[in-house]
Amino acid sequence: MSKKIYEYFVYFLCAFIILLALFGKYYAPYSSNEINLANKFASNSLLHIFGTDHLGRDIFSRILEGAYISILATFSTIIIIIVLGVSVGFIAGFSNNKIDNFLMRICDIFLCFPTIVLALFFVGILGTGLLNIIIAIALTHWAWYARIIRSIVLKLKNTEYVLISKTCGASNFKIFKKHFAKPICMQLLVLSTLDLGHIMLHISGLSLLGLGVKAPQAEWGIMIAETKDYILTHYELILYPGIAMLIVIIAFNLLGDILRDKFENLIQVESHG
Repeated sequence: MSKKIYEYFVYFLCAFIILLALFGKYYAPYSSNEINLANKFASNSLLHIFGTDHLGRDIFSRILEGAYISILATFSTIIIIIVLGVSVGFIAGFSNNKIDNFLMRICDIFLCFPTIVLALFFVGILGTGLLNIIIAIALTHWAWYARIIRSIVLKLKNTEYVLISKTCGASNFKIFKKHFAKPICMQLLVLSTLDLGHIMLHISGLSLLGLGVKAPQAEWGIMIAETKDYILTHYELILYPGIAMLIVIIAFNLLGDILRDKFENLIQVESHG
């Protein structure tokens, strides 16, 4: 497989995953919560592609519904992380030393704890539920993004072309748009795609612990949690949502690797301009 074909395949796979997450649930053959105890643990068939679970619910339909919730929650978390990280990083990079040091010490506090420990701490404060775990996970990841954005700003703000723009009276918005936006966006695009799998595992893991999505709502983490007692007799109940997560994580990690290679020279801010 040539490099171009490989890249197009990864682009297609990621686009297909996003479209499936957005619209797949509308084409599900059954309601994700349609219980039929008389048909529980049904094997694979034309009527039930992946069979049914312990309550007779169609697994394929629940996978599609779970894709919408899992991927939407992951992207929502990434967006919050980017907004927080860019805001703090840009302010720190452009501010005086006191503000910069204050913000960076806050980042150090967040970075010195494992993210799962911080996430559990924030969930304990905010309470359980999907929205709360999105906020909790975002609060545990923004500091890394803030530090990277700050480093880009520090390297660029004293370059000749930025200083000339200031001397000519350009507004901060114009300076940001012309000199900062491109390297920051490229770096964020690479970071966020590589981080998607990590965030998805966090969300599913907290749901698995009963802190996120609640049954009977379909979500890949809660699907595993609901059927873990049947792992020895009906391992496929855990296998299917696990494979779905694996495919999404691998796809976006591959996309991140491709983007990193493409932007490798462009995101070297020393050569900007």
